[in-house]
Amino acid sequence: MTLSVRRATVDDAQVIAAIYAHHVLHGTATYEVVPPTEDETIEKILTVTGRGWPFLAACDGDQVVGYAYATQFRDRPAYAYACENSIYVAHDRRGSGIGKLLLKTLLKAADAYGFRQMVAVIGGGEPASVALHGSCGFEHVGRLTGMGWKAGRWLDTVYMQIALGGGTATAPVPSGKD
Repeated sequence: MTLSVRRATVDDAQVIAAIYAHHVLHGTATYEVVPPTEDETIEKILTVTGRGWPFLAACDGDQVVGYAYATQFRDRPAYAYACENSIYVAHDRRGSGIGKLLLKTLLKAADAYGFRQMVAVIGGGEPASVALHGSCGFEHVGRLTGMGWKAGRWLDTVYMQIALGGGTATAPVPSGKD
């Protein structure tokens, strides 16, 4: 296995949509219940990258086996320096270090963009996702009980957070975001 991480492109949309579809249909990490189409995935990639935010693909050779991206945490201007991450790995490749490689690379890319905080919003309190984020330095900052109904049960949402760059120790570098 030769893993690498690169910027995702619209050419990756079909594989990214398939990876996500499995998680939508068989997992609780996302609260979506209908997988987005390939066209919707192209739109997502273009929206994220169009804002300058990182959207990454993990590859084994030339095969995409996972992806991750960061988006502004909320749309309001004061959130310009806070982001939320999303990370998904092909179901048959979980547990092989792909998620950790993606998350570590995403942390660097989000910091380079100028984000100062990253939040993981973990649907279903998925233990593997909680463990992954904890292993990369995220701290548990909250749990919202019964926020989603999926797979015949109520699901909690776990919030984890990590500071990037100077965190809250200094004001952000002006970049036209505020």
